[in-house]
Amino acid sequence: MKQLGFGFMRLPLLDSGDQTSFDKEQLCRMVDAFLEQGFTYFDTAYMYHNGESETVLKEVLVDRHPREGYLIADKLPTMQLKEEADMERIFNDQLAKTGAGYFDYYLLHCLNRANYDISQKLGAFDFVMEKKQAGLVRKIGFSYHDNAQLLDEILTAHPEVEFVQLQINYLDWENKGVQSRKCYEVARAHGKEILVMEPVKGGTLATVPPAAEKLLKSREPSLSIPSWAIRYAASLEGVSMVLSGMSNMEQLMDNTAYMRDFQPLTSEEMHICLQVADIINEKIAVPCTACRYCVEGCPMQIAIPDYFTLYNAELQEIKKNFTVQGTYYDNLIMEHGKASDCIGCGQCEEHCPQHIAIIEMLRKVAQAFEA
Repeated sequence: MKQLGFGFMRLPLLDSGDQTSFDKEQLCRMVDAFLEQGFTYFDTAYMYHNGESETVLKEVLVDRHPREGYLIADKLPTMQLKEEADMERIFNDQLAKTGAGYFDYYLLHCLNRANYDISQKLGAFDFVMEKKQAGLVRKIGFSYHDNAQLLDEILTAHPEVEFVQLQINYLDWENKGVQSRKCYEVARAHGKEILVMEPVKGGTLATVPPAAEKLLKSREPSLSIPSWAIRYAASLEGVSMVLSGMSNMEQLMDNTAYMRDFQPLTSEEMHICLQVADIINEKIAVPCTACRYCVEGCPMQIAIPDYFTLYNAELQEIKKNFTVQGTYYDNLIMEHGKASDCIGCGQCEEHCPQHIAIIEMLRKVAQAFEA
């Protein structure tokens, strides 16, 4: 199993404003190219692309290629569970939508303190184990977004878990909120297989400040900037898979080029990545990865990730007399709530994997674009 996985979370779209407007022609070419180069791992989830990621995976992968030729990972959305019966209903829906027949990897999605408590209350760990015993799941695990102490608590209580999916990238390695390094060390201490999500941090590590780009290019002029992020994660001992949400054929061909015959980074190269992290941390205001977990259920329908992207770009502008970000903000509020419409309910912050103070940051967005 090669270490690069195809994440079905940021797929190519015909309309960037419509998360279900898949460019299926391009996506089919991407899937075919991925498989032709020996890569086999595909990752989806119940909530990705407004609930249509699993459906399009069936169309472009399952219906077009022999089932034994690839691995599928899917996830039980713990944040949507209200009662025990929800688990069976959702699992059956996922089997139908993907047409997969079984899942090679099946995860409890986005465990944090709140979602772990829900999982415990409803018996979610027992549920996925039953599915494994029934032959509908090959390996069981969970994706995780919380501190290292809770991760240790979960893995101690549930030794049956075979793998964990962690947010690991060089920008978050020493981040006090995400705790990438500490969580990695806990998973290693428990002897678990480690899968990596957000290696490029939602694209943040694909376009870095000029000083950071100069540092990386001086070392490896021919390699792309995002290649450093993916190779950093893949170089960590115990990491079996690094997921990349590839949005076009160019990104896929770049990723597969350096991951076909992957060579781990040297200790000096790992240190260069951490130097880049220091440069980026001086520039970025909101560490949003555009996972869009905050958007679902927002009572004011605020386009939170889109506003944060514009805000970060606004702060990095050199010429301040006019910037295009304000125009894009005005376009978005035609169909979405303004940043100032936030009522402070806190639902978005509960679901944010990056632990961003969203309510406070929306106030700053409003100050920047609505003054």
